[in-house]
Amino acid sequence: MKIVIAPDSFKESLSAEGVAKAIGRGFSEIYPTADVVLLPVADGGEGTTDALLAATAGQRISQKVTGPLGTSVDAFWGLLGQVAHSQSTQDHRQTNASSNSKTAVIEMAAASGLDLITPAQRDPLTTTTRGTGELILAALDRGVEHIIVGLGGSATNDAGAGMLQALGVALLDESGNDIPPGGGGLSKLHTVDVTKLDPRLQSVRFEVACDVDNPLVGPNGASAIFGPQKGVTPELVEVLDKNLAHFAKLTLAATGNDIINTPGAGAAGGLGGAFLGYLNATLKSGIDIILDAVSYESHLDGASLVITGEGRIDSQSIRGKTPVGVSKRAKAAGNIPVIALAGSVSSDASVVYEHGIDAVFSVVQGITTLECALAEADDNLYRTALNVARVMSLR
Repeated sequence: MKIVIAPDSFKESLSAEGVAKAIGRGFSEIYPTADVVLLPVADGGEGTTDALLAATAGQRISQKVTGPLGTSVDAFWGLLGQVAHSQSTQDHRQTNASSNSKTAVIEMAAASGLDLITPAQRDPLTTTTRGTGELILAALDRGVEHIIVGLGGSATNDAGAGMLQALGVALLDESGNDIPPGGGGLSKLHTVDVTKLDPRLQSVRFEVACDVDNPLVGPNGASAIFGPQKGVTPELVEVLDKNLAHFAKLTLAATGNDIINTPGAGAAGGLGGAFLGYLNATLKSGIDIILDAVSYESHLDGASLVITGEGRIDSQSIRGKTPVGVSKRAKAAGNIPVIALAGSVSSDASVVYEHGIDAVFSVVQGITTLECALAEADDNLYRTALNVARVMSLR
């Protein structure tokens, strides 16, 4: 019997790897001879780097970069290992990150994220994505040819200007000086010069995890939809929107790429637009990028069951979230049964049954506080997996 365990993290509680290990312990106790494959995954948001490194035995690399406020922060990125073997509870085989690994994974939030600043410091007029560009440079220094980028959790609204400056694009004012950082600095942009863009980028393939289709500007654009959580007041929306439109106009003149109405360009304060306009990136569903990166289908060969999960399963889970992405491919690969475990299961979660998930279980054992549920997630997952396995063994 082969069981593939492919969950996302339980936010603020357990990493995807921790979730997979807890579920694996429960199933292995009832099925000690089963081939239990642990394949932690993510959908492009927080935890994407750690999930991919755990699944490929990759290397996490610490890096000091420019944070969203322009000061130095401790960030990280990942160099993927090989995907020839996944972790297994039977023999614990892992491959080591190879010195010639060519794929990197970067979470923009690690360098330019909202969690790096306090609510009082949120100012989209000045916050910058420069640190994200510096992480890309660090990956280029390792000779990577493929970079996976997660766009979730940004603190910025600068259309990726800071990232582009770090990568060599000259964004100049009328006097020929660099424009200041942040969404406010875009109003001073007069000239875009791409001639000094790092030449190594020409041989790099960017895949950007983006589960939103918002355009750069307008009522559904970056400033109006995602700005409020970053400190954008109603009065600022119009100002930032005008600045983003100005940036898009000069981008078109410099690159020939029209990003103003392109779906996904508004992601991460317009960072999606920078990847599209200057780095020839492909914007895709985050879970699809991750499942491709860990060769998910190859692990499904001979599988009798797939276990997935995340912290909460509800009607929004069908919109690019990990459990449904995992389940759809499991069905396509041979109609493999899929069970999902979650900390919280909403009353509208039954919609996931129409998307490949066969059963959903909440792992919370009884009435409790949120703090206790988060602290007890490992034990709750283990116990729930154990009971699911016991029921299966009654057949």
